[in-house]
Amino acid sequence: MADPKILQTFPNPQPGRDYVIEHTHHEFTSLCPITGHPDFATITVRYVADRVCVELKSLKQYFHAYRNEGIFFEAVTNRICDDLGARLRPRRLAIISDWKARGGFTSVITAEWTPKAKQRR
Repeated sequence: MADPKILQTFPNPQPGRDYVIEHTHHEFTSLCPITGHPDFATITVRYVADRVCVELKSLKQYFHAYRNEGIFFEAVTNRICDDLGARLRPRRLAIISDWKARGGFTSVITAEWTPKAKQRR
C-alpha cells in the first residue's frame, strides 16, 4: 500500500492568494483486484494550497507505490484524495482519475476534499 508519509511538501510561496495548482501524471498503474490485470490511468491533482505545496518527486514516488496493489478505481481515487488532503490541508482539492479502456469501458472518477469535509462511512 502507498504510504502517505512519502509525500513531501514545501512552503506555499503565495499563501495570501488563491491560485490553482494542477499536476497531471500520465503513467499511473495499479492492478485489478479481481483479475490481477494492470489498470492504467492519468491522474490529475488540482488544488488551491494553503500553507504548503506538494513536492513532485515525492508525489511520483507515492503514485508508483500503487503499481503492484490490487485496488478498484473508486478506492484508489478516494485514497489519493484523502492522503493528499490530510498531508496538504489545502483550501480545495480534487483528484481526477481517467482510466484507459478495458472491456469496452472507460471510467473517470473525481473525488473532492475540502477542509470542512467530514468523512462519511
